[in-house]
Amino acid sequence: MPAPRTVAECTRMLAEASGRPLARLISELASDERSGVRDAVARARRRLAAERAETRRLDALHALQRRLHAEGCACVAGVDEVGRGALAGPVTAAAVVLSTDVRILGLDDSKRLRREVRERVASEVSDLAVAWAVAHVPAHIIDAIGIAPATRLAMSLALERLPLRPDHVMTDGLPAGLPYPETAVVGGDATVAAIAAASVVAKVARDRLMEELARHYGPWNLEVNRGYGTPEHLAALRISGVSPVHRRSFAPCGVQPTLF
Repeated sequence: MPAPRTVAECTRMLAEASGRPLARLISELASDERSGVRDAVARARRRLAAERAETRRLDALHALQRRLHAEGCACVAGVDEVGRGALAGPVTAAAVVLSTDVRILGLDDSKRLRREVRERVASEVSDLAVAWAVAHVPAHIIDAIGIAPATRLAMSLALERLPLRPDHVMTDGLPAGLPYPETAVVGGDATVAAIAAASVVAKVARDRLMEELARHYGPWNLEVNRGYGTPEHLAALRISGVSPVHRRSFAPCGVQPTLF
């Protein structure tokens, strides 16, 4: 007869297990009277409940796409943008096609995620998506055509760069007027998997581009403010004027001198 497991062994096994194996282990150890095991089982039950809640949330994120598939849409893409309100840098859009079988832990609106989680989710999207693409529309084009057309252009370019053509597009907020059949969802970047994935991919791609631009345009600390109008960024504009990547059609950039 094998020796009974020690408290340390039980604690380790519970900590390392997840899903159905964790549920079986909890059931197996539920009658153990040792206080260390009882505490470990209680922690494991809370973790299992959280895992199950996350699974239900992720399943719900695919509800709209499953409905569109049932209505005959074979290829459905989510698209979202970031940088619309910035004073510098591009407006960036991403388009993502996800299988409804894909579950990416933590997938959510990019604004709700810590940077390290965002980057991990973006990496998983790039690995697990059926297809994805990114497009940047720079400041001088935003100045030439306006931010709303530039945002629509970024979305259209991201969709065009997909290696397959969607027959339906899901967007966040109001309809974007894209050249595809479109379903707009208010709060879609938090409630629709492919839109959330697009929001994360776009945010990570734009952040990395802003870090690269910051190497060339140091006085504005673009790697910190990402081009948005923080108090520090506004102070830098008053001192250094605007750079080639600032949007002169956005106040106060249009009234600042240029450094270049």
